[in-house]
Amino acid sequence: MKITKDVVEYVAHLVRLELDPDEVGLYTLQIDSILEYMDKLNSVDTKGIEPTSHPMPIECALREDVEQDSFGVDESVQNAPERKGSFFKVPPVIETD
Repeated sequence: MKITKDVVEYVAHLVRLELDPDEVGLYTLQIDSILEYMDKLNSVDTKGIEPTSHPMPIECALREDVEQDSFGVDESVQNAPERKGSFFKVPPVIETD
């Protein structure tokens, strides 16, 4: 066993957790199984394998940022339901209590 109940109780004390005996036993078993699995992973030969941040290759799906002219005033407001000159006209919003 890689971890003991005493270690779990000590760590719980450090982080100010109150654990009942059943929880201490459960966490001891869970942490121990995690550590055993880490030992299995450490035993795998990974020489010649480059580290990755993701199991699949990730490509950027965004378009390239290209500078171009912006919309003119007329183009910007042409589909507005209402407009006043070169501005969008919206109804006033006044809340009174």
